[in-house]
Amino acid sequence: MKEIFYLTDPISDEDVNKLKVGNIVSFSGNVYCGRDAVLPKIVDMYYEGSLEEKDIDLLGSIIFHTAVSSAGIGATSSNKLEIESSIAPLSEAGVKIHLGKGMLSQATIEALQKNNSIFAIIPPVTALLQSKIEATEVIAFPEEGMEAFHRLQINDLRMIIAVAHGESIYGENK
Repeated sequence: MKEIFYLTDPISDEDVNKLKVGNIVSFSGNVYCGRDAVLPKIVDMYYEGSLEEKDIDLLGSIIFHTAVSSAGIGATSSNKLEIESSIAPLSEAGVKIHLGKGMLSQATIEALQKNNSIFAIIPPVTALLQSKIEATEVIAFPEEGMEAFHRLQINDLRMIIAVAHGESIYGENK
């Protein structure tokens, strides 16, 4: 059985430096959730310096590429233009783990490496993931419904590291 790395927030550079492609991580703590509708808006807020107005602290955080609904949560494709283009600036803003699915471009892998951030994937098992949520809160863009920017309190969310330190689980990148 593979070693499991147990992390809580905030995630440090030292935590990231210990992880390699293929490692399994168990995370407990706050997870931000957003996808194509809100992540570009969060990037804009970062550039404007207005994240604090919504009590968003990205330093040492995880962003899960998902919507939040009563049916559960499940990873969306992280290589959608609106999502993948948010990864570099959000890593620069302090996000340490981007959680989703799909192969990322070489430019995004390099941006992750530059900012000492990583990308992890999670199997699409919405019912299991729903059982890991202890609390949920809409913190920005409520008009987007289930695609609003959420903060979840999570206990024991498992993921697999897919991109770390310039390497990818997918081998060749697009």
